Amino acid sequence: MESGLIWLITLTLLLAIFLPYFIKFRRAQRSTLHRKKEAESLGVGRPRSQYPLIDASVCIGCGSCVEACPEGDVLGVVYGKATIINGERCVGHGFCEQVCPVGAIKVGLGDIKTREDIPHLDEYFESNVPGLFIAGELGGISLIRNAITQGRTAVERIVKLQKNGPKNTAADCDIIIVGGGPAGLSAALTAIKNDLSYIVIDQQEPGGTILQYPRRKLVMTQPVEIPLYGRLEKDEYSKETLLDIWTKLIEQFKLRVRSNEKVDSVHRNENLFKIQTHQSEYKAPYVVLAMGRRGTPRKLDVPGEDKAKVAYQLLDAQSYTNNDLLVVGGGDSAVEAAVGLARQAKNRVHLSYRKSKLFKIKKKNEDRINELIDQDKIKPVFNSSVVSIDTKSVNLKIGDSITEIPNDYVFVFAGGIPPFEMLKQTGVRFGGEARKIA
Repeated sequence: MESGLIWLITLTLLLAIFLPYFIKFRRAQRSTLHRKKEAESLGVGRPRSQYPLIDASVCIGCGSCVEACPEGDVLGVVYGKATIINGERCVGHGFCEQVCPVGAIKVGLGDIKTREDIPHLDEYFESNVPGLFIAGELGGISLIRNAITQGRTAVERIVKLQKNGPKNTAADCDIIIVGGGPAGLSAALTAIKNDLSYIVIDQQEPGGTILQYPRRKLVMTQPVEIPLYGRLEKDEYSKETLLDIWTKLIEQFKLRVRSNEKVDSVHRNENLFKIQTHQSEYKAPYVVLAMGRRGTPRKLDVPGEDKAKVAYQLLDAQSYTNNDLLVVGGGDSAVEAAVGLARQAKNRVHLSYRKSKLFKIKKKNEDRINELIDQDKIKPVFNSSVVSIDTKSVNLKIGDSITEIPNDYVFVFAGGIPPFEMLKQTGVRFGGEARKIA
């Protein structure tokens, strides 16, 4: 009798301890599975660039990677194993890899054989076209730290190749660098350090993707060494701080930059590349493409889009007050623009997105926009698309109906058309295409 009572008490204590944990675990499991299925249904489950590669045979399901990720909802634990929930949110910080106690995670591109958006590159970032290097996010790897490292690595490789090759007297310089962002500027500084001549060509002003960011946006860099400058020690810098560093580098080292000059084509003939822009032609035996993946802004192709009130970037949110504003898009750029505009005096901001919810954004941006939505400073219009843009209004299609909203300015963040076609015409191979030496 006494023994049975002891067993009953023991069982009760065990249930009291473990039952709440089990219920909490089951709820978390169902929530994670629901988020994963929802992400897959919206087409954001698969990553676009680098992402955590998980070895399920080693993973112990501790959840350290989930807690370490600063972007939120990239990873989850399902049936005791880490899994990708929202792959598009991953930007490659690598914190998940660092904290995994059993080494089950490696951040990378994975098997690129089926990736039509990832060019074939060797360890020096040289493509299958000899002498043509690709640095920065165009190669599929994000983060300023990686861009700077790749730009430097590519030019250091060119230094060795040049020593073993003949001097081309028909060339305008040793290296043509396309793109004035972190990768391009790092390549130019490395060229100066090694006494190589170069030209940097950029379709806008130097700064790269950072130029499109809102004022005072914090940019994740992680510590990295900039050639001839020194080390960036912080994990985050404001947009203005980074642009100030780029400007000082350009002035201090008198970098040869051709701004506002768009490259139309890249051709290789007898060990010499010809770069054609809308203004001129340049020749060099080596090329470093550091253009980024955004390319030309993608347009809506609707009536009225040619009006002066329509823009594809937001440089200064403080310039807009007491306006009716529409932001189109569901990515981080769109959300950051909407947040910046909503924080200005008396603005009335609508956010139009073609899907049912925001899924591609960083955790910080998600928290910020949800706060402003709760305060009625941003009105999201999901499952909507722009039909036409008029002088003082915009027509949105929501379901089967058309709704007209008052509007002074429209900001379109529908992504960009990447320069992949130009690369393919040059001979660069992607994804499942067989390797072929040009």
